[in-house]
Amino acid sequence: MSKAPPPVIVLVRPQLGENIGKAARAMLNFGLTELRLVAPRDGWPNPDAGPAASGADVVLADAVVFDSLAEAVADCGHIYATTVRKRGVTKPVLTPEGAARDVHARAVRSAYVFGPERSGLESDDVALAHEIVTVPINPQFGSLNLAQAVILLAYEWSKGEALASPPDVPLDPPAPHKELEDLIDHLVRDLDAAGYFFPPERTTTTLRTLRTALTKTGWSHNDIRMMHGIIATLGKARKSARGED
Repeated sequence: MSKAPPPVIVLVRPQLGENIGKAARAMLNFGLTELRLVAPRDGWPNPDAGPAASGADVVLADAVVFDSLAEAVADCGHIYATTVRKRGVTKPVLTPEGAARDVHARAVRSAYVFGPERSGLESDDVALAHEIVTVPINPQFGSLNLAQAVILLAYEWSKGEALASPPDVPLDPPAPHKELEDLIDHLVRDLDAAGYFFPPERTTTTLRTLRTALTKTGWSHNDIRMMHGIIATLGKARKSARGED
């Protein structure tokens, strides 16, 4: 079975060029590049789209404008309407994750269709789709903007692709315990000189608590060296404030 092509993103009657640009940025972050616009309110191209795309110029440059949704998805074998369930429209309903699995399982071009920012897709738009994609969202605040909706679907689709992973940066190894003991000794000396251990009968308990906190962290050699510098600097500042050499 041949690999499924990436889904196209179709924005139906988008209202602001800025939102188109943000949607393009969301697409390219997760490897989608084919953008189709249906009757954009302010025409196309739109000067507000480029700055909002933040470098996703290839998506905007190749965007194609159509007069109707039917024309925009004419070459697509499966169409997903992103919306809440519409009254009077009976369609299977998927989550973004379920839709992504479905797209990867089909050897046809699929389309994710998004409606205008304020009103969403109309019932006639949804009727043209094969399935509905709805984002599980807080029922007390269901307010996704266009780019957020696009990025959710693009991200779920990208899980099935070999996109670049975040670089694996190894952590510095923990320092030898002796270095940590030297740091604790340094800190205790300065704290004692500053009168921190008061009242005296609490000193043992306070030292134990301090050691417990410091041994939790997994300090590296560079961490410990930095802390020595901080403690020494604070000590110098205290002496200077008292007029000591």
